[in-house]
Amino acid sequence: LHANVHLIIDPKLCKGQVLLDMVCEHLNLLEKDYFGLSFSDTESQKHWLDPSKEIKKQIRVGPWHFSFAVKFYPPDPSQLIEDITRYYLCLQLREDILSGRLPCSFVTHALLGSYAVQAELGDYDPEEHGPDYITEFRFAPNQTRELEERVMELHHNYRGMSPAEAEINFLENAKKLSMYGVDLHHAKDSEGIDIMLGVCASGLLIYRDRLRINRFAWPKILKISYKRSNFYIKIRPGEYEQFESTIGFKLPNHRASKRLWKVCIEHHTFFRLVSPEPPPKGFLVIGSKFRYSGRTQAQTRQASALIDRPAPQFERSISRRYLLSRSIDGGYSETRIEKRIIITGDDDVDQDQALAMAIKEAKQQHPDMLVTKAVVVRETESSTQDPHEESKVFVTASLCMHN
Repeated sequence: LHANVHLIIDPKLCKGQVLLDMVCEHLNLLEKDYFGLSFSDTESQKHWLDPSKEIKKQIRVGPWHFSFAVKFYPPDPSQLIEDITRYYLCLQLREDILSGRLPCSFVTHALLGSYAVQAELGDYDPEEHGPDYITEFRFAPNQTRELEERVMELHHNYRGMSPAEAEINFLENAKKLSMYGVDLHHAKDSEGIDIMLGVCASGLLIYRDRLRINRFAWPKILKISYKRSNFYIKIRPGEYEQFESTIGFKLPNHRASKRLWKVCIEHHTFFRLVSPEPPPKGFLVIGSKFRYSGRTQAQTRQASALIDRPAPQFERSISRRYLLSRSIDGGYSETRIEKRIIITGDDDVDQDQALAMAIKEAKQQHPDMLVTKAVVVRETESSTQDPHEESKVFVTASLCMHN
């Protein structure tokens, strides 16, 4: 989900929900409850912006830099109503795969990569696509030529598959991955052994050496709490057990244990409850008053069922790619970036405006590089099926950039 959006808000009055709503409106996103805004503190620890609190009380120092990301990964993405929602979920998962947060086998990397190519490039065309047409794409942290060849082989078989269908197939396979939607936190068990605690839609997962060693589903957990740097879960007695049991974990510090506790509260409320619990009132409340204040999954599904608008039209952005550079006189690296911007309208298309859009997007993606040359090619495509349909004007801006 890479984009730079600059919004002007009143920091004295603005709550997190106001900013999140502005971002979702900018993205034309209605099924927004699965998403959130994250930021990093002075120790580079990730936090989610609380929609119910003023922003200035959550970020006290430094500039406001937020990342728009998926906060609650839907267990069944096919239940999302709009294609644009699934598109943003695909972007997040592709980023998770590239960063290593979502490990995949070779077979899965190839399968997901082939669907990503189909969604972005459409059907394979031997006249348009050369023998190495996907070498610039990034599918995996350690990408190999063998993987690229397998992706191309699969992509050749998808003729007639629409971008939306490709993304549905992508999500149907991605949701089966063991680390899909798992939010990991460093911890130690009662014996001081390093482990990872993972929070997801179904409950709390325990990992050691990248292997899951235990799982506590939300219905099995009676209570979640923290004290200083310790994090506790109280477990219901099993079929042959008489008493409840409490399991404790050691987090790096107090802030980390509180952060994990909040993530658990939010995930349990969103995925398990019909509606959020109201925060406790009064001055004699013991412990934190924090409660998840947004809509639950049940509520957002009800709201999504009432969406009544034409399917939003949107352009699928160019994915993250390797930059192919060549050495030229002067000792610097020159990179050619081609951006195809589709403008629907009549023949009076403002080429200067289209070029300005391409340059602006290129500078946002590569702020450390300069545009040294720009060439605009314009072509008109009329519908062969409906002569009355509005023509599409393609403006291709080829930009040469160097660092």
